[in-house]
Amino acid sequence: MQRVKRFVLGVLPLVLLGAAGYVLHRELSHFHRGDVAVGLASISIGHILLALVLTAVNYFALTLYDVLAMGHVGQKLPYARVGFTSFVGYAFGHNLGLSFLSGGSVRYRLYSAWGLTALDVAQVATFNGLTFWVGLAAVTGTSLLVEGGGGVLPLAPGLARALGAGLWVLLLGYFVACALVRKPLRVRGLELSLPTFQRALGQLAVSCADWMLAASVLWVLLPPGSGVSLPSIVALFALAQLAGIASQVPGGLGVFETVMLATLSPHVSSAHLVGVLLVYRIVYYLVPFSVAALLLAGNELLQRRQHLTRLAKVVHTSFSPVVPWVASAGAFIAGTVLLFSGATPTVSERLTVLRHLVPLPLLEVSHFLGSLAGISLLLLARGLQRRLDGAYVLTQILLVAGAVFSVVKGVDYEEAVLLLVLAVALAPFHRQFYRHTSLLAEAFSPGWLLATVAVVGVSVWLGFFSYQHVAYSQELWWQFTFGGDAPRFLRATVGVLGLVLVSGMGMLLKPAGVRTHPPTPEELTRVRPLVTHSPESSAYLALVGDKPLLFNESGTAFLMYGVSGRTWVCMGDPVGPPEDATELSWRFLELADRHHGQACFYQVGPGALPRYLDLGLTLLKLGEEATVPLEDFSLEGPARKSLRQGVHRLEREGYVFEVLPPQAVPELLPQLRAISDAWLEEKHTREKGFSLGYFAPRYLAEGPLAVVRHEGKLVGFANMWAPEVKEELSVDLMRYQPGSPHGVMDFLFASLMRWGREQGFRRFNLGMAPFSGFEQRSLAPVWNRLGALLFRHGEHFYNFQGLRQYKDKFHPVWTPRYLASPGGLALPGVLTGVASLVSRGLGGVLAR
Repeated sequence: MQRVKRFVLGVLPLVLLGAAGYVLHRELSHFHRGDVAVGLASISIGHILLALVLTAVNYFALTLYDVLAMGHVGQKLPYARVGFTSFVGYAFGHNLGLSFLSGGSVRYRLYSAWGLTALDVAQVATFNGLTFWVGLAAVTGTSLLVEGGGGVLPLAPGLARALGAGLWVLLLGYFVACALVRKPLRVRGLELSLPTFQRALGQLAVSCADWMLAASVLWVLLPPGSGVSLPSIVALFALAQLAGIASQVPGGLGVFETVMLATLSPHVSSAHLVGVLLVYRIVYYLVPFSVAALLLAGNELLQRRQHLTRLAKVVHTSFSPVVPWVASAGAFIAGTVLLFSGATPTVSERLTVLRHLVPLPLLEVSHFLGSLAGISLLLLARGLQRRLDGAYVLTQILLVAGAVFSVVKGVDYEEAVLLLVLAVALAPFHRQFYRHTSLLAEAFSPGWLLATVAVVGVSVWLGFFSYQHVAYSQELWWQFTFGGDAPRFLRATVGVLGLVLVSGMGMLLKPAGVRTHPPTPEELTRVRPLVTHSPESSAYLALVGDKPLLFNESGTAFLMYGVSGRTWVCMGDPVGPPEDATELSWRFLELADRHHGQACFYQVGPGALPRYLDLGLTLLKLGEEATVPLEDFSLEGPARKSLRQGVHRLEREGYVFEVLPPQAVPELLPQLRAISDAWLEEKHTREKGFSLGYFAPRYLAEGPLAVVRHEGKLVGFANMWAPEVKEELSVDLMRYQPGSPHGVMDFLFASLMRWGREQGFRRFNLGMAPFSGFEQRSLAPVWNRLGALLFRHGEHFYNFQGLRQYKDKFHPVWTPRYLASPGGLALPGVLTGVASLVSRGLGGVLAR
């Protein structure tokens, strides 16, 4: 029995949602477009808005049915749950018919999840049905007594009032029974309790308000001069609803309209009345039903969010590799659809609807922009195939915009749905478009160009074929009418061809793009001896493998660089003898210029500044680099007291420092990866690049590894830059396990410096402190004053002062570092390019 119950509860939402889709299709296909036009023309926007407000109030009143019923059966739930269930249940019951089954099924599904039994739900539904009939008898009886038919109902006044009096007699009998009968009534073995007298009065008030509001929605939509009073329409509304209930047709569709048409035709013209009834059914039935279906679907998704999350991850992982190709094909198809749509006439029935809803200028602009969006999607499809992030963002924008243009220019809802479905399908796969590059820098293959030209050509031919009966003249270009499909086609064609021409000329006239690539294994083998014999440890950045390498002809010098847009950035000074380094700097400058780029040198030292001045570059101070002399390094003495105490404390607690050779690194990689990932997550940051290394197994295996262990377990590590010439020792990646004791990195650094002194290294490089060492002088250059300001007040972006203070505890020697770059208006672009390379994309500039 439990299995059957779980099966029913699992299948029931799918059945209800499927029925919802069927009802929406059935309701919308019941009327012709001409009826829609007549209905919209006969009713003002103000009356429709008033009808929507009354509908909202009415459905709020309907939720009070369940509130009273819950009190009657002795159950307590928050109003939010009761109101949600009641609204969804009544929206489904009104549209699906058989309210006890459809609305009751919704109630059982929702209430059972919150602890109510099937008997409780049945009692709620029975009480609600009783409340419904109490209100129906009250409003109908009152209307008949007051109006006597009012000339609307086909009843004699005397008979109408007699029926009204009879209904009130029945009601009074019900109230007397509620006041006097307190014992449960037995009906076919079931015990049914009548509500208390106070609750019965509540039933009367709530149900009367429901009927009056429902009838008022229809009444406010009638033409002002119809002569039909509100009491009369209430009585007629009740009669039509009874006929619909008796027919068992879902929502009384057809039956309700037949009664209204037969009775109100003498007062309201048939054409207007059909439009009014259509708008009424949309406002009172379809709008709430659509909202209820979405709420029910959202509730079901929320209930199953864990399963759906797992399923979404599986689907995402499975489809991610093919997403760029599918997205590219989808964008190409979407662009083709928009171009062909702009070249063909609008359906006449839809154009009739547009005349009443859309101003002519908006229609003209939407038609023109829709065609431009189409050709743009054709061009962007190539970028999607190449996984470009800019192509992804622009495609999403154009898909949504194209959907709007499709609806506004011709009620082309089929196109709009296609575009929106594609946009929604692409939304979860943003990370698959990860390449940060210029869109126009991506060359179009001959096949892609041929396909784009073919689509544009067919679109133009299709337009001329569709309008071959039109006599073309100069005046045709300036005709702006709702029926002017041919002029719109001509203007859109000119816009599309103009955009293609401008794009093509731009691609032809732009300088040839550079094709950089990471260093090959052969290049890494070639550069490794130069790195290990460099006096500056930063040369090890060449072994990270994320920067192209440029060698001189003799292979005695090299530089590493990156390209971002038009900015070519050399990382540090060229490595090699001074004469070779200078020649290589000129070669780099010429290479950038040949590709219409701007060369700069990032984090260069003071020893080679004349070289960069000879290159015609401007020098900007970036900060200062800290190096600790190791020949006499010691933890003894008052200057390093706090550092010494921290190191000794960790040694007493069992922490051990060790330097591992490169061959010992591979077997530790899983542990190192776990520490690195945990460190990045705790710091809420991501890997950087260019001027820093990042976690990569091949890179970590390049050199020795400094580790800290506790009871044999790794708690921290740093990969070492230890050149064979033993001039300068440094580290790059510094990661430790979250939760490690305070000072574990101090312990690692101090131990590494002592090890470096024993091995004969002359100094230890602690890295740069950005914007430190600037003078805040009134006559200082603007850049220096800005740097000083950032250093003192830029804690929101970066801990500039904290980094400087941390390194100061080792009493280092501070040496300035510079950016050598073109000055003037080129400087903002250069700084942006550098920031993009260091942060691995412009998005990382704003993120940590």
